[in-house]
Amino acid sequence: MKEKVQEVLNKIRPSLQADGGDVELVDVDEKEGIVKVRLTGSCFGCPFSTMTLKNGIEQILKEEIPQVKEVKAV
Repeated sequence: MKEKVQEVLNKIRPSLQADGGDVELVDVDEKEGIVKVRLTGSCFGCPFSTMTLKNGIEQILKEEIPQVKEVKAV
């Protein structure tokens, strides 16, 4: 599952990089379906980072990988 998550994040990454940000995979808890990521660059500390995380990254990961239940920033 970790490889699948990384593949999806690699698809999302260019959109974030276009705005000066990025995302990196920290951990995948396959049992709980929780993906932990770190937002970097302009995304780190941005007031819209929570929206990017929940409405963007989490939604896409859930659509692509049904086992994903939640995405958390660390």
